[in-house]
Amino acid sequence: MAILISNNQDIPVDEDQLRRIAELTLAKEGIEKEAELSIALVSEEEMLELNARYRGKDYPTDVLSFQAETPLGGKIEKIPHLLGDVVICPSVAARQAEEYGHTFDQEIELLLVHGILHLLGYDHKEDAEAEEMEEREQEILSTFFGKTDLTRFPEGGFEH
Repeated sequence: MAILISNNQDIPVDEDQLRRIAELTLAKEGIEKEAELSIALVSEEEMLELNARYRGKDYPTDVLSFQAETPLGGKIEKIPHLLGDVVICPSVAARQAEEYGHTFDQEIELLLVHGILHLLGYDHKEDAEAEEMEEREQEILSTFFGKTDLTRFPEGGFEH
């Protein structure tokens, strides 16, 4: 499994921890060893540009997920299965962590799991979908840390 991390911003982030959480998330979702995931840590300016271009929103968001498209329509045996990109804005995450009353690391970890689950088809447009996704996030983070801490999750869930 290849987890590629690109860090183009100034806030210190534990990239090894992100890699371990990504590996666990993919393993818990049954993703094969030949998979490839890209994680990008970006500035607010870059996230603002991405959010405007792809979602029509004029503000920087916390996390975006971009599923890889398979131009040949199927799995190619000799190369990794490209899952896509999870883009996280640590400066937005830092503000949210303060707002929700938990640590910066907790916020980054949740955003990563959330972004990966989006790549794998989870969504939160409907209340039932949001509940399922939040439960899965809790399960994965609980497995990683050996406990469940409900304060890790933002009140009201993620934006739709």
